[in-house]
Amino acid sequence: MSNDSRSAASVRASSSEGIGGASGDGQSAITFTKMHGLGNDYVYVNCFEQALGSIETQTLAVAVSDRHRGIGSDGLILIRPPSDGSVADVRMEMYNADGSRGEMCGNGIRCVAKYAVDHGLVDSSDAESTEIRVQTDRGVLTLCAFRRDHVVEQVRVDMGPPILTPSDIPVAVSGDRCIRAELPVGDAVYRMTCVSMGNPHAVVFMESVADVDLSELGPLVERHSLFPNRVNLHIACVQSRTEATMRSWERGSGMTMACGTGACAVLVAGVLEDRLDRKALVHLPGGDLKIEWQESPQGEIGTVFMTGPAVEVFTGQWPI
Repeated sequence: MSNDSRSAASVRASSSEGIGGASGDGQSAITFTKMHGLGNDYVYVNCFEQALGSIETQTLAVAVSDRHRGIGSDGLILIRPPSDGSVADVRMEMYNADGSRGEMCGNGIRCVAKYAVDHGLVDSSDAESTEIRVQTDRGVLTLCAFRRDHVVEQVRVDMGPPILTPSDIPVAVSGDRCIRAELPVGDAVYRMTCVSMGNPHAVVFMESVADVDLSELGPLVERHSLFPNRVNLHIACVQSRTEATMRSWERGSGMTMACGTGACAVLVAGVLEDRLDRKALVHLPGGDLKIEWQESPQGEIGTVFMTGPAVEVFTGQWPI
C-alpha cells in the first residue's frame, strides 16, 4: 500500500462491537480518511458531505482508534463547517483515542488543512500555496499549505502565542511562570517547564530522551495532582541552540510518534530555560518539525509558528 500524499488505496473497516447509535439519515457507513503528520495519525471525517446524526462521537473515537479491532489511530478528527459568524473556512473537532475531547493538535491541524485544500473544501485556484483559516477550540488559526505537483505536502501553522500563566495552562504552581518547577513522582523529583498551546504541556529536559521509561512515567504525570485537566508530557534534550530531540506521552492517547503542539512547547520551554534560540529544528520519533517563536515588537508574548508535513494514507468505509 502506497504512503504517498494522496493514496488511491481504499479499505473496508469493520467492528464487531459497533459504535452505538445510528446516523439518522439512512446511511450505513461513514466515509473516513486516515492521515498522519510525522506518524501522529488520526481518522478524519468530512462532515461537509455527511452527517453523523445521533452517533456518539466519543464512542466512535474509541472504536476507530483501536489498533487491534478498529482502523488504528491516535484519535478522531471531524472536519466540520465553521460556526455561524466565524471567519474560518473549516472547523476542527478533535477527540483523543480514549474518547476525551482535545482542544488542539498541531499535527492534526496540518492534516485538516491538507484535506481541505486537496479535496476542494476551500478555493485554492491550484496555487503553489494556499492560506486557510481553521476554527479550533483555541480560536481561529491561520495556516499556509504548500503544494508540489498539485498536492499539499507541507503546512505552516500560526499557532498563536504560548500561554504561560500557570492558572491558564493550568498547572497548580505559584508565580507568573512555571519554569523549572518541581515535579515529584514517587521517589524522584523532576524539573518541568509548563506551557499551553491551547492544550497543557509539561517539558522535562534531560541529557538523553532515553533517560526515563516514558511508558511508565507518562501516565503518572498525565494524571498528576498538579494538573487539573491532565497534561501532555515531553522528555527533551538539546543538541545545540537550534536543535532539540523529544519524546511524547500525549494526554488521552499515550506514547505517540509526534506531537506538534508539544514540539512548540519544547521550543518555548527551551527559550524560557535559556537552552534554545527562538528558531529550532525539533526531532521527534516520526520526523522533524521547524518551530519558531517570534518576538513581538511591542514586547508582548510573540507567536509560535510550526512547519511540517501532512500525509494522506488511505480512505475507507466504517460501518454504523
